[in-house]
Amino acid sequence: MADLSAGSLVLICLAALAAGWIDAVVGGGGAIQLPALLIGLPQSTTVAVIAGTNKLSSVAGTAAASATYLRRVKLDLTVVLPLLATAAVGAAVGAKLVGSLPRAAFTPLVAVAVAGLGLYTWRRPRLGQDGPSDQPLRARSSLIVRALELGALAGVWDGLIGPGAGVLSLIGLAAWLGHSFLEAAALARLTNLTTNLVALAVLGWQGQVLWRLGALMALANLVGGTTGALMALRHGHRLIRRVFFVSVVLVEARLLYDLVRTAL
Repeated sequence: MADLSAGSLVLICLAALAAGWIDAVVGGGGAIQLPALLIGLPQSTTVAVIAGTNKLSSVAGTAAASATYLRRVKLDLTVVLPLLATAAVGAAVGAKLVGSLPRAAFTPLVAVAVAGLGLYTWRRPRLGQDGPSDQPLRARSSLIVRALELGALAGVWDGLIGPGAGVLSLIGLAAWLGHSFLEAAALARLTNLTTNLVALAVLGWQGQVLWRLGALMALANLVGGTTGALMALRHGHRLIRRVFFVSVVLVEARLLYDLVRTAL
């Protein structure tokens, strides 16, 4: 951390705090935390190191949020186990690719996908208000297949790209698997914890983590994650839906900024 100024360190830790809160409520905190690392760290810092340090911070916040949710929200293991299994595999694949594939090649696709998720949710005001018991009965085999597919997609996305993975998980769980927003938020945090741990293990093994900086960010992220989860449990669907739209705007703005900067 010798190359970091005090101002940059404060900026990065404040971003980690805000990212932990947003991630706990709805996902998308990477749209704040990753840009802060890009701004604060020296230009010579590689994408893999930035990704690894970001994952170290995110693990703390998602672990705290997951623990908070699991004390209050009951999850269906029929969905949880296949979702987490393929998410772990997908995250490992994505993390292995992050050092060799250019992020710029994926930015246009991600921007379209995030905008599509936001529009889909906006056009369905009741999305996420009903739980699985209120949905038409689905065959268990169909739920398992959908959980496997969503886990793989979310895992690769988080390991390779990062921002937007939590939003993708939340909407996939609500729209595709029939969970309420509160249940989806709890399971999305557990999915993110899995993908973050796997990606951190891969990048840490490759020596792509700034451990001291990541540890400071992790403390801030943990505080934000715990606070966000408690607020989501207290205010439920209404808060999660509102923060979701803010998060979509932030992620989309960051992606469009990257596109414009690359074009210029």
